[in-house]
Amino acid sequence: MPGARRAPGFFFLLRAVKKYLITGLLIWIPLVITIWVLKLVVDTLDQTLLLLPPALRTESWLGVHIPGLGVLLTVVIVLVTGVLAANFIGERLVRIWNELLHRIPFVSSIYSSVKQVSDTLFSSGGQAFRKALLVQWPREGMWTIGFLTGLPGGEVANHLPGDFLSVYVPTTPNPTGGYFVILARKDVIELDMSVDQALTYIISMGVVAPGTSARNGKS
Repeated sequence: MPGARRAPGFFFLLRAVKKYLITGLLIWIPLVITIWVLKLVVDTLDQTLLLLPPALRTESWLGVHIPGLGVLLTVVIVLVTGVLAANFIGERLVRIWNELLHRIPFVSSIYSSVKQVSDTLFSSGGQAFRKALLVQWPREGMWTIGFLTGLPGGEVANHLPGDFLSVYVPTTPNPTGGYFVILARKDVIELDMSVDQALTYIISMGVVAPGTSARNGKS
């Protein structure tokens, strides 16, 4: 019958359309998500323009808002803050500011925690989030990727005989949420991959696997 003769060509056309749709999606999805994330970051940083007097904003003297100026303003503010805080007077002002915030109830606990984390992360000599590790989680026999955050300290270290590591185990595909665990160093495998590669592996849910080897060693 004529319909039977057209069937193979019809299914071939469907397969071709499916193939081209998937190819197009593989091109557009990463691009659209990247643009969306960049726009979110730029729009957030553009809020710093609200610090300027209305007369100095581009809407006043150009009639339009220029996206991205907030990024430049943020960089300038951070740079100037660093320059001012690096001298003797700036250090004293920063110390006074820190002491003031530490005396405010509730604010003190939040500020102290965030400051300790940021000092650790951005310290040139710190090891936090500079090594990717292979750990057994959430139970023995199941493996996932974690990041070294340091060594247990204080009262916690007093109750841990032996050599232990503090590890952050992120969730997927959103690595900003996760779990803090303390593991024996002997149970941790240091991965021969960068933190960026490990994050890509986590965010892609294991689809994008870096072609690197792992070695069992000390962090």
